[in-house]
Amino acid sequence: MSFPTRKVVTALAAVIVLLALIGPDRVTRLTPAAFVRIPVEALLAVALLLILPARPRRWVAGVLGGLLGLLTVMTIVDAGFYAVLDRPFDPVLDWPLFGNGMDYLTMSSGRAAAVGAAVGAVGLAVAILVLMTLSVMRLAEPLVRHRSAAARTVGVLGVAWVVCAVLGAQIVPGLPVASRSEAALVYDHARQVHASLGDQGKFAKALAVDAFRDTPGDQLLTALRGKDVVLAFVESYGRSAVEDPELAEPVDAVLDAGTRQLRAAGFTARSAFLTSPTAGGGSWLAHSTLLSGLWINNQQRYQSFVHSDRFTLTRAFKRAGWRTVAVMPATGRDWPEGKVYGHDKIYDARNLGYQGPPFSLGAEPDQYTLSVFQRREMAAAGRGPLMAEIPLISSHSPWTPVPRMLDWDDIGDGSVYAGMGAEGDPPAVEWRSPGRIRADYRGTIAYTLEALISYVETYGNDNLVLIFLGDHQPAPVVTGEGASRDVPITIIAHDPTVLDRISAWGWQDGLRPHPDAPVWRMDTFRDRFLTAFGPGGHAGG
Repeated sequence: MSFPTRKVVTALAAVIVLLALIGPDRVTRLTPAAFVRIPVEALLAVALLLILPARPRRWVAGVLGGLLGLLTVMTIVDAGFYAVLDRPFDPVLDWPLFGNGMDYLTMSSGRAAAVGAAVGAVGLAVAILVLMTLSVMRLAEPLVRHRSAAARTVGVLGVAWVVCAVLGAQIVPGLPVASRSEAALVYDHARQVHASLGDQGKFAKALAVDAFRDTPGDQLLTALRGKDVVLAFVESYGRSAVEDPELAEPVDAVLDAGTRQLRAAGFTARSAFLTSPTAGGGSWLAHSTLLSGLWINNQQRYQSFVHSDRFTLTRAFKRAGWRTVAVMPATGRDWPEGKVYGHDKIYDARNLGYQGPPFSLGAEPDQYTLSVFQRREMAAAGRGPLMAEIPLISSHSPWTPVPRMLDWDDIGDGSVYAGMGAEGDPPAVEWRSPGRIRADYRGTIAYTLEALISYVETYGNDNLVLIFLGDHQPAPVVTGEGASRDVPITIIAHDPTVLDRISAWGWQDGLRPHPDAPVWRMDTFRDRFLTAFGPGGHAGG
């Protein structure tokens, strides 16, 4: 290798190592200024290599390069998790989520794209490990040849690091100039591993405590006798949708108009906020948290829950004499974990009869889902009281195409949506523009809310009680960094005695909760709801 080539290769190795050491773990912080930092790990590594004899130096350089490669892969994985779920990767509990990610890619982009993405991710990880190892080993040689200059540079940069650390200097918020990113990554994930390993025992203790497990059916939900209760989860309907200036205008307009329309039809509503255990994804964690009264914020807890005999809110309705059904438009295969909810009937994508084009995750629009539910369950002759759990998913990413409301009598088998399914750009085009993403997100939220309001107007009666809420906030690409995990929740009823039961909760009138509305953790809802509508009467806030 010629002298100029060696210099180029060495310089390239230095750039690769530096980028790995100070690269941010969040895509939103990926700016040129984020790389104006001094990594303390580099200073310590150079000092170590300078004092080692020749033989062990090469081995130590290889080990350091391999470790840096592993940490770089971890940083990239963390960046992905922050972008989607607004949190870092959990090395103990999050491995099943890669399977969920494959399912999402398969539904949204096809099997070939999902397999290609998986192969590419593995290839990238291997390439990073190899490249980082070779780069650090390459840098060890010129450092020793220029030992004096390297030692002086380390000394100067070390003093600069200490000064910046004392002053707390930052060019990019959250990224100190005195960087210790890799050390912090190791420390944070070590703490996370320790906490996650002990989490199963902690959750088992919570799972064993249940104040309502042995309550007889005749003492459950006595204030809702004869009512049809529909519990609808609105995908990604978070607090940002009703408060963020870039998102809220069309959503709030739908909610405010809906409040007026439903009031004119004799319905009243109360709204507040719940804090979800997840953000950006993991809807099943939120659903199980609300229905179980347990804080289920990771896959390990979820698996423990679905293999338990936990007394869920749906089981409470069933024990009290309701027919319980689940309408799961995004589920296209067997759902064995659904047994924990005790539904009498489960509808999924295979038996909803949809003949139209795919929307969102390849599923039908929410108005179609509600229409099928109305025809098959609510309009059934001679039925008793009904309780339904319905996740509505038109507002699931990638938020394209955005459905439009139709006349309920025209929906039929969904063939009427044929032209609508081809509108808008495909996800690969939309996701190039954050502005487009936000516009389509708020459009799908507004659509689902319109569908719910129209459903109540069209089919509601004195016996209908509708509870609708968000499962979690959307991904940070919509909300930005630092968004809360709060989601709106609303209860609608025609019979005034229903909402009288929750008067002590302090929830606000109408479909739109104001910024100062009460905020509860989502896992507290089950017990408060069962208490409020049980024989004991009103529940406290």
